Amino acid sequence: MKFQATSRKPETIKTEGLALFHYEGEDLAGPVKDLDKILDSKISKAVKSGVFEGKQGQILQIDTLGKASAEKILVAGLGKRDAVTLETIRRAAGISARAFRDGGVKNFVTAMALAEVKGANAGLLAQSAAEGTKLALYSFDQLKAEKQKKKIESVTVVSPDAVSEPIVAKHVRRGVTLADNACLARDLINLPSNIATPSYLANEAKKAGKELGIKVTILGPKEIEKNKMGGLMAVARGSHEPARFIIMEWMKGPKNQKPITLVGKGLTFDTGGISIKPSEKMEEMKSDMSGGAAVICAMRSIAALNIKANVVGLVPSTENMPGGSSVKPGDVATGLSGVTMEIINTDAEGRLILSDALAYAKRYNPDCVVDIATLTGACAVALGGFASGLFGTDEELVGQIKESGEATGERCWPMPLWPEYEDQIRSEVADIKNVGPRWGGAITAAAFLKKHVTGKWAHIDIAGTAYISDKPRSYIPLGGVGLGVRLFVDFVERRLGL
Repeated sequence: MKFQATSRKPETIKTEGLALFHYEGEDLAGPVKDLDKILDSKISKAVKSGVFEGKQGQILQIDTLGKASAEKILVAGLGKRDAVTLETIRRAAGISARAFRDGGVKNFVTAMALAEVKGANAGLLAQSAAEGTKLALYSFDQLKAEKQKKKIESVTVVSPDAVSEPIVAKHVRRGVTLADNACLARDLINLPSNIATPSYLANEAKKAGKELGIKVTILGPKEIEKNKMGGLMAVARGSHEPARFIIMEWMKGPKNQKPITLVGKGLTFDTGGISIKPSEKMEEMKSDMSGGAAVICAMRSIAALNIKANVVGLVPSTENMPGGSSVKPGDVATGLSGVTMEIINTDAEGRLILSDALAYAKRYNPDCVVDIATLTGACAVALGGFASGLFGTDEELVGQIKESGEATGERCWPMPLWPEYEDQIRSEVADIKNVGPRWGGAITAAAFLKKHVTGKWAHIDIAGTAYISDKPRSYIPLGGVGLGVRLFVDFVERRLGL
């Protein structure tokens, strides 16, 4: 799919499809008003009759029958003008792109970068439009004999004027890069676990290293044992697939700049182990490596965009399987941090493997550590599927991640992490136990991770947001969301003031 920019007036461009926008409760304006005159007032009649009100999520499609330069016109509702955000643009662009594709359009022009968003220039609007378009057109059909037949071949993003056209073009390329890597993360999540094994994830990291100049180191079972990563070793015991500890280093910032360390849970399949899960929907547990996919693909994005920063990505990866050699409830493991962990529930395995990665992160003397993981069903119960849980030891760090979540549409909501919750994971036979009481499960899981951390740290629980199985959204199809890739890139730049 080809993306490009132009400063030509959208209503004058000869194209199969033209995507425009309208604010709820306002009179027609700009290209929409001009085209309405040409199209015998079809748009204004639709607004007047209430068929199309310009609300967010609404679209109006019109076949111009040769009366305009565009064969088909699509007007997307943005809602009230003062409530429009970059996420509104992403959603409108995504809905428009999917409607055009499903209608058989192969090439279209989008005017979404001409909208108004407080604090955003045409470049950011164009980037959002490119992201929404690319993400919405994602299709996972690589394992199917019958592929998606209807495809968009080219998208042209309209710039407000010739002066801003190079800026718009640059941001369109950036948006496509970010969306491409989010789509790669979706692929990794959607692939079945017999393909996307720990070794497969490690090879994807190696591929990124060769393509983009990232230093990649992979630790196998012997190195993991040598490094005394007791949490990862305990979880990996029941699987025939060898564990991997993935290290990705992008050190392109100032030499005296402490690195930001990103940690992602790479559990390629989770049966629950001896504390086995119910069989219903267990197939979705291939998505338990969504955090690992986010880190690998965020590192790809940072390198592809040549961001002048020092960033390290760590992904502990294994399966959690039942078997004769599996870790058992009541067993005690000693993590890399030296903390002893009583394993009450083998299905609370993510925190065990993350504990070693968090402890390993100390070797870099990092500016901060941020982990992302499909960690607890309790977080999904608390926040549903529209916000990830956010925990941390530093208010500024937590605030920056929250801001990045708002900017990218990958929203995070801060949760408490008071000492009382840490008291609930004290063990009678070890330093801590890997589960607390039923209530506040997302918080006690975060409290467990905190025991292995020093310095500034934040934890993002994406158990409710990483995978969609009910119905698709504006630019998010069913399956893996690819959440965290765009969030992390924005956060790194925000944190470093880039």
